Amino acid sequence: MALAYFITFSTYGTWVHGTSKGKGSVDRDHNQHGMAFVEPDASREAEAREKMKQSEYKMQAGEREIVRDAIVELCRQKGWHLLAVHVRTNHVHVVVSVNRDPGRVMSDMKARASRELTPRGLRRREAKTLDASRQHAAPVR
Repeated sequence: MALAYFITFSTYGTWVHGTSKGKGSVDRDHNQHGMAFVEPDASREAEAREKMKQSEYKMQAGEREIVRDAIVELCRQKGWHLLAVHVRTNHVHVVVSVNRDPGRVMSDMKARASRELTPRGLRRREAKTLDASRQHAAPVR
């Protein structure tokens, strides 16, 4: 069992498959710790952008604070041991010690953060904010 999980997820449309940003992207076949990232591929990136239903979503300072606070409160409510959280304009990093499937933990965090943005008028109910295409949970041992 892992001591904790290092969870990363991005905002909608800011890191699509095939991107040449950073070291590449993560997909269903490239999402385990130590695996190679998806190789940059301009045609795959263009195809992903063409399929987007809205423009990319980047968080301003107020939105980042809401997302951070939502994750902190969720961890408190669930009794999860939050070790670190860092919310950037286009992605979120969390280190959490939890005896639960890390994919489920990540989904819960993303859902809570999105829900907290909606009533403040910072997210339309139908809009996507946190993206499922670039997410990763690595065990910390």
